[in-house]
Amino acid sequence: MYCKKCGAAIDDDAVACPKCGSLTGVNGGAQPGASEKSRLVAFLLCFFFGGLGVHRFYVGKIGTAVAMLFTLGGLGIWTFIDWIMILAGKFTDKEGRILANW
Repeated sequence: MYCKKCGAAIDDDAVACPKCGSLTGVNGGAQPGASEKSRLVAFLLCFFFGGLGVHRFYVGKIGTAVAMLFTLGGLGIWTFIDWIMILAGKFTDKEGRILANW
């Protein structure tokens, strides 16, 4: 098989191209190193319970979740920023892995 992006020869079971890092679509196209947590669940938790930090408890960020709980999501500003980050696909779990799977 050949990489669709750079044309390099790659193994048939490779998840990503070793030359350019482009995903091949093997394993359902899941991103390597992505979190197993659902982006949709995090988005819904942030939308409905963001001021309480529930979405951060969900992804394992306990310390910042408690801080959000006591500040009511930074008076809504912190919650709004997290909501945008989740929508943009830049929100991470406690280990720094992006929540990529809807």
